[in-house]
Amino acid sequence: MEFFLVAVGTHGDVLPFIALGAEMARRGHGVALAAPAPFEPLARRAGLPFQPLGTAADYEAMIRAPDLWHPRRGVRPLFDYVSSLTETTLLWLGASWSRERGGVVIASPLALGARLAQDLYDLPMATLQVMPFLIESRVAPPRLPGLPLPRFFSARLRHWLGVGADAYAIGPAALPPLNALRARLGLGPVRRLRHWWNSPTRMLLMFPDWFTPPQVDWPAQAVQIGFPLVDRFGDAAEIAPDLAAFLDAGDKPLVFTYGSAMRHGARFFATAVELCRQMGRRGVLLAPQSGQIPRDLPPGIMHLRYAPFGALLPRCAALVHHGGIGTVAQALAAGIPQLVVPVAFDHFDEGRRLTELGLGAMLSRRAFRPAKAARLLDRLIDDPAVARACAAVRERMRADPDHVARACDAAEAMLAVPGLRAAS
Repeated sequence: MEFFLVAVGTHGDVLPFIALGAEMARRGHGVALAAPAPFEPLARRAGLPFQPLGTAADYEAMIRAPDLWHPRRGVRPLFDYVSSLTETTLLWLGASWSRERGGVVIASPLALGARLAQDLYDLPMATLQVMPFLIESRVAPPRLPGLPLPRFFSARLRHWLGVGADAYAIGPAALPPLNALRARLGLGPVRRLRHWWNSPTRMLLMFPDWFTPPQVDWPAQAVQIGFPLVDRFGDAAEIAPDLAAFLDAGDKPLVFTYGSAMRHGARFFATAVELCRQMGRRGVLLAPQSGQIPRDLPPGIMHLRYAPFGALLPRCAALVHHGGIGTVAQALAAGIPQLVVPVAFDHFDEGRRLTELGLGAMLSRRAFRPAKAARLLDRLIDDPAVARACAAVRERMRADPDHVARACDAAEAMLAVPGLRAAS
């Protein structure tokens, strides 16, 4: 079979596609990946043919935009970037996929050009969703960023507030350029992006039912799989010798990260250093650029650009982070408590789910101060109920680890199911 993978986003969005492509190639399929240009080295290391979407400068400009990391204003710079990749993606698929050879497209929801190609060419496609935040439900709506609604608000009201966000935030940012392109192609307009961006034939949900229970109003074409643990496809597969020596030299440290794409985390990391001092604990600060890290770190605090979570986190006491779904999944697999300090997008929703499952807690950026965070972390680390919950999830994930292979099975099955294959 041939598979065309299209991923638009940051590391948490793209690494699952690299892992999926590597598994497909291992099974003997033809695979090609299109993703933002900075991910080419990771794709090549996994042995995948790569089509860059945009330039590295385009990607860097997007993640450096201050408004990207605002709970409400982040929609505009995100979709300005996404829209710039739509026609490139469409042209790549138009030149690569053919009805005679067949093949299946697997795309992220932000890969609007892939979904447009499905409408234009009637090609078989699955949308791969890595975060439950993007799955709408009137029964169990996700928590919206920057809108701390009281729990007594009904699910239906919270859902309709989400519909309002589509109408007044997402739609104005995303739909004009998309619909202008569709009009040029002779296609009708899209009314609601979060309905349209899901393939009508198949959705692969990469999160487990114990973390996000399936709902009766989810799309019928959705197949729920589980977390893809894909850190081995990141910048390094093993921890560096200096980090290994640091871990061997004392008690389990706290780990702090604000995500691979964050470029405005100086305040977060300054608080992290003071937090470690007040708690008398060692710390590991993960940030891709040193400009976010305080100078002259005290003894017992180490900064690295990257470390694979699968090797690092089982040797740590707790993880403090932004709430990205890939980071959440790795800490769950390690069996350690999490403190989420959300920034934007799905972070608030992931923090809520962890809190409700007894696996962690959440603090707003404003409330993330050394004394308050220290008290909360001490409680999370010392609470036997939290330890039991984290250990139970760790064992559950160990018993059922290979969800990338399961996603590959689901993709392979698409060509064998009537109605999923494009007409020949």
